[in-house]
Amino acid sequence: MTTNSLDFIDVYDRRSRFASGPLHMSLLEESLAEEVEFEGIVGKSPMLRKVLELVDIVAKGTATVLLLGETGTGKELIARAIHNRSHRKDRTFVKLNCAAIPSGLLESELFGHERGAFTGAITQKIGRIELADQGSLFLDEIGDIPLELQPKLLRVLQEREFERLGSTRTKQVDVRVVAATHRNLEEMILEKQFRSDLYYRLNVVPISIPPLRERLEDIPLLVQHFVQHAARRMNKTIDTISSDTLDALTEYQWPGNIRELENVIERAVILSPSRVLQVPLRDLQTRVPAGHDCERLHRLADVEREHILSILMETRWVLSGPRGAAARLAMNRSTLYFRMKKLGIVRP
Repeated sequence: MTTNSLDFIDVYDRRSRFASGPLHMSLLEESLAEEVEFEGIVGKSPMLRKVLELVDIVAKGTATVLLLGETGTGKELIARAIHNRSHRKDRTFVKLNCAAIPSGLLESELFGHERGAFTGAITQKIGRIELADQGSLFLDEIGDIPLELQPKLLRVLQEREFERLGSTRTKQVDVRVVAATHRNLEEMILEKQFRSDLYYRLNVVPISIPPLRERLEDIPLLVQHFVQHAARRMNKTIDTISSDTLDALTEYQWPGNIRELENVIERAVILSPSRVLQVPLRDLQTRVPAGHDCERLHRLADVEREHILSILMETRWVLSGPRGAAARLAMNRSTLYFRMKKLGIVRP
């Protein structure tokens, strides 16, 4: 393994147990077993640790939680962790993706309906809110809930009551709501697309989940985790990854976050003809986030480089500490180190 690769691995494993040559998955397996403390949540980066510490505290209460983060960052896993660590863990965990249900059907999915409430309602239906009574309700993509339904959801949060469609009988419900969105709800409020009173009811305990590009330390463990699962499903053995492949995986920006990494690793396991994981590096080099072009990406990289350089000069190239560049940039030291390497920033 090259010196750069050893430096990279050492960020994740201070014991420096890795010898030169390709990285064997078994060496990461011990770390993986040690680091998976929350169900299905893999990683040990400082940013993820802060999130999980907050989850552990919040889970013990009953407050509504709002998960904020880009698509593919694992918001559902965080929601499940909150439920599984709460006093409601033996009750039902119900989930609903508000963006996946047509607006005309979403009200029925949430609140349920009585027979004959509308054309096609041939039987009574219990809604997700009622199913989650005494348990937890995870509302993913809450920013996509139509304006006309928002007052009804607000009533559930405030009064703990609702009516099924076509019914005049008010039902009481004891449900903990965990909502999630990748959208900027404050901007939506200014654009009259989201109610401010509902936002404040949802935003009791906000938790921001970092994108994968800000927790590069976790990529080796995530790769190991996904390789294990994919290889087991396909009855294959993958036990080695080259240093070049690992470097490429950490240099890519992962606009699709953990979900995209999982898909790339699954494809690599399928296509690898031997026990060595072979990721099609050309795919990573040519993949461009949807809605972006190469010229715009280069401009963004230039802006980022200038911004990081200005902070480094202001802090006299001190990376660590409360007044260091990493703290000023709201990222951990290892992430800043990799961004500097990626952007070609070298200390004079």
